[in-house]
Amino acid sequence: MNKKILMIAALLTGFALFGSIAQDAVQAQAEAPQGTTQAAPLPPNPPAPQVENAKKADFSMIKYIAAGLAVGLACIAGGMAVGKIGAAAMGAMSENAELSGKALPFVGLAEGICLWGFLVALLIIIL
Repeated sequence: MNKKILMIAALLTGFALFGSIAQDAVQAQAEAPQGTTQAAPLPPNPPAPQVENAKKADFSMIKYIAAGLAVGLACIAGGMAVGKIGAAAMGAMSENAELSGKALPFVGLAEGICLWGFLVALLIIIL
């Protein structure tokens, strides 16, 4: 089960990296001067602020990918933790009903992992 989740996360990361590299290649090809048969001079290169804006756009794309990975991986880990802790808590409560007050807070702590992933993603997007 864990190997499948890690393979899916690695595959999605690979697709994201491939997409960003492909987008850079397409932008570089679009910005490259085209050869013409006319005697007119080629247009000048774009000014530096436009290049900086392109770099900021690339950074914002990576920022959203990082936020998505933060939430996704945190929720996957939280779900796995809740599943294992919840099963153990239910087994313990079936044998001794007095343990319910002691076991349920651990399930809540495992759910907190998802909230931390969401907060990290929110900070990545805002800052």
